[in-house]
Amino acid sequence: MIDSGVTRWATDLMSALGAPGAGLAIALENIFPPLPSEVILPLAGFTAGTGGMSLWAALVWTTAGSVVGALALYGIGAALGRDRTVRLASKVPLVKVTDIERTEAWFERHGTKAVFFGRMIPVFRSLISVPAGVERMPLPVFLALTTLGSALWNTAFVLAGYFLGDRWEVVSGYVSTYSTVVVTAAALALLVFLGVRISRRSGTRGTDEQASAATRTAEERPAYGHPPAQEESPAGQDRG
Repeated sequence: MIDSGVTRWATDLMSALGAPGAGLAIALENIFPPLPSEVILPLAGFTAGTGGMSLWAALVWTTAGSVVGALALYGIGAALGRDRTVRLASKVPLVKVTDIERTEAWFERHGTKAVFFGRMIPVFRSLISVPAGVERMPLPVFLALTTLGSALWNTAFVLAGYFLGDRWEVVSGYVSTYSTVVVTAAALALLVFLGVRISRRSGTRGTDEQASAATRTAEERPAYGHPPAQEESPAGQDRG
C-alpha cells in the first residue's frame, strides 16, 4: 500500500532533516502527484506536536515546498509545451493523461481562479501548474496565487495532524472521500464543457453553411428590375 510506504519515507525524511524534510517531501509531492499530501501534511503536524519540529517551521517549510514543486512543473510546461509535456507525463507511473486533460479544461474555464482553488483539490493541486506554464501565466501572479492557495491547504492539514496527535491518520480517510467527490465532479464538468464546445462548433458550422448558401443564392438571383436576358432563337434571327 503506497500510504504506508509514504508514511515510512516521510517519517524518515522528517527525522533526518526536521522541517526542511517536510518541505522536501511536499515539493516532491507536487512534482509527483501520486504522493499524497493528505498523508505528508498531517504527519508533519503530528511531528510538530511531538516536538520533532516547531509548528511554525512546519507551516513555512511545507508551503515553501509546495511553491518550489509548483515552479518546477510550471517551468516544464513553459519549456516543453503542451504536447511534449503530456507525452512525458504519460510515461510517469500512476500519472493519468485524463487527469491532465481535466486540469487543462479547468484552467481553460477558470484561468487565475483555477491556480488558486486548484491548490485545494487533490491531483489538480499539482497538475494545475502545467497549463499555467504552457500558457505562460505571468510568473508574479502564478507565485502569489500558488503561495496563498498552498498556505491555506497546508495549514489546514498540518493543524489537523497537530491537534489530532496519534489519530492524525484519520485525516487521510476524510480526504479520500473528498477526493472521490471532487474528481467525479471534475469529470462531469469536463464532459459538460466538452459537450458545450462541440455543440457550439456544430452550431457555428451550420450557421456558416447557411450563410454560404444564402450568398450563393443571392449571387445567382438577377438584380431587381432587370429580368434575365433571353437569348434569341435561331428562328427569330432568320425572321430578322
